[in-house]
Amino acid sequence: MGSHRRLVPSGFDRGASTALCVISAAAAALAAVPALAAPLDDTKAEVDRLYEEAEQATEAYNKADERADSLRKEVGVAQDRIARQQERINSMREALGSLAGAQYRSGGLDPSLALLFSDDPDDYLDKASVLDRISAHQAGELKDLQDAMRELSQERAEASRKLGELEKSRKAVAAHKRTVEGKLAKARALLNSLSSAERAAYDRASRSGRSDMPDLGGAVPASGRAAAAVAAARSALGRPYVWGANGPSGFDCSGLMQWSYAQAGVSLPRTSQGQRSAGRQVPLSQIQPGDLVTYRSDASHVAMYMGNGQVIHSPYPGAQVRYDPVGMMPGATVTRV
Repeated sequence: MGSHRRLVPSGFDRGASTALCVISAAAAALAAVPALAAPLDDTKAEVDRLYEEAEQATEAYNKADERADSLRKEVGVAQDRIARQQERINSMREALGSLAGAQYRSGGLDPSLALLFSDDPDDYLDKASVLDRISAHQAGELKDLQDAMRELSQERAEASRKLGELEKSRKAVAAHKRTVEGKLAKARALLNSLSSAERAAYDRASRSGRSDMPDLGGAVPASGRAAAAVAAARSALGRPYVWGANGPSGFDCSGLMQWSYAQAGVSLPRTSQGQRSAGRQVPLSQIQPGDLVTYRSDASHVAMYMGNGQVIHSPYPGAQVRYDPVGMMPGATVTRV
């Protein structure tokens, strides 16, 4: 009967087994990386998309809100003019009424003046046969009254039109606000679903710049007002992003630019699209501190160049006013105010 002996693995076999285990573990780890990275990449892309859409809606909100403010002022001016014109008409009527009373006491009311109190002064002046009986002074007074009444009617119609437009602007503001809030709520929910490590990775990725940028060594502001705006923007570092806000305690992207230049005595449009056209466009290679940098083809984000390849901007909800690389987003357009 043959004997059975247990074979002891040679040193080579033991080494090969160990190596095989290591290789298998490494392969498993490498296979796991894409599985972990892919959801993070997908989440980052979705959050970025939602932030971009929210920023577009925020700029639309700012534009509608700016228009509503302008209309409110125009309506107020129109209402003041209407009130003054009505007072003038009342005074003219009183003067002509006094004249009519004097005529009546002296022998009866002139038929032409009786027509003054009709509902249609135009009809009065259209009757040439009646005009013959009005003194030159009376005719002038009545013509002034007619012109004043026509002007008042036109101003009331214009005020009514502006009030209607104002109401449409208010509805547009409310609609854009709902859109922004919805996009931001979705973005926040996605970010809250990330682990601490994933959230840190997202924050690092959001601050990365492109590697194909030209040398941006110039560090001298283009003008005194640009230097003042740079100082103001720097003073806002650390203040929170607040959508629809233009300072001083919080800012959205275009609000920060508007506030910073206001400290330099320069009035900028409220939206990033308007700010892109608020000065002279220069090549990126000639950028100087204080220049505005708008991003994306629709100019839905804006920052201020500070020198050394860095911009200051208010990036997105949950972040604070900060420095980032000038090449952080595509489609950079430089505007010198």
